[in-house]
Amino acid sequence: MKQARLLFSMMGQPALVKLGTRLTPWAIKSGLPVKGLIRSTIFKQFVGGETLEETAKVAARLGQYQVQVILDYGVEGGEDSEKEYDHAADEFIRVIDYAATQSNIPFMSVKVTGFSRFALLEKIDGLMTAASGTLIKRYLQVTDQLETAEKEEWHRVRTRLLRICERAAEKKVGVLIDAEETWIQDPVDALTILMMDSFNKTTPVIYNTVQLYRHDRLQFLKDCYDAAAERNFLLAVKLVRGAYMEKERARAADRGYASPIQPDKASSDRDYDAGVQFSLERLNRIALVIASHNEKSNLDAVAWLQQHRVPLHHPHVHFSQLYGMSDNITFNLAAAGCSVSKYLPFGPIDDVVPYLMRRAQENTSVKGQTGRELGLIKKELQRRK
Repeated sequence: MKQARLLFSMMGQPALVKLGTRLTPWAIKSGLPVKGLIRSTIFKQFVGGETLEETAKVAARLGQYQVQVILDYGVEGGEDSEKEYDHAADEFIRVIDYAATQSNIPFMSVKVTGFSRFALLEKIDGLMTAASGTLIKRYLQVTDQLETAEKEEWHRVRTRLLRICERAAEKKVGVLIDAEETWIQDPVDALTILMMDSFNKTTPVIYNTVQLYRHDRLQFLKDCYDAAAERNFLLAVKLVRGAYMEKERARAADRGYASPIQPDKASSDRDYDAGVQFSLERLNRIALVIASHNEKSNLDAVAWLQQHRVPLHHPHVHFSQLYGMSDNITFNLAAAGCSVSKYLPFGPIDDVVPYLMRRAQENTSVKGQTGRELGLIKKELQRRK
């Protein structure tokens, strides 16, 4: 806890975080001897381990307190190599196979950028933005217009995701498709919805991630529900506030387009809570993961379940927080009888550095987050004296 206190104290200093998030990736790529420092600080706080075997020990310890786990092989934005992409897909499948043997690992997480070239996603997204029609119609129109080599490359991406989803359905493990930056999100959404249409007919297997710090996502959630009702599949969603706020605003300002991000935190909170309520009111068609570090959002969701006499452990309602943060929320939800998990990434330090840099940036940019974590840690340390 003393180490956590030091870490969150450092993350409360924006200038230090800005410098660290720039220097750390460079130092890793340059081969400087910094891995030991990273491993003993931010890696230890937010990551389960470098291997699945190391992470299994953390998952087992959480299970002792009725806390479940979302396993995440933390690769993203790989080396633009088909061999590396195939290896990432194989690792995701290995995670599914392991999760299926554990009673407290109902989900695993996948980033499409782990097995797809970023530039290809960006090209497809740009073409989809310029096209007209529904998301799926735009997707099918655009992918049909790709050059032959790009069509073949995209087919390999789809095949990797299909393999992952097929194994997950076979092993009865939920797959949470992570959200990406807005300029590559459309093809990820389209792929995910098509997989839901195939695998979510009777039980939720494939989940999309909806970032409510985007001002268009509440309507997107409602449109997805309409599509699920029309196509007769279960819509499965993980609702989050978001992970790329600073990057999104900077890119929009640099390129002269309207920011996709909500104008203020109050707007994000409003849409997030509206999205949760919209989903809770439709549990016959929606399976929901409430992934939030906001005490009020979690309390409101539990209060709604109690008020409407819906079991706290309803199979379509799950709560989740990141490993290394908001333990006060996670363990209290577990003690109350809710289905709740820690999002637990693992992987070699080189692979998880992008994830760790986002954690540092988020804790600095989200008003009050670092202060809340630090205040709770200090309070607990004082209690233990």
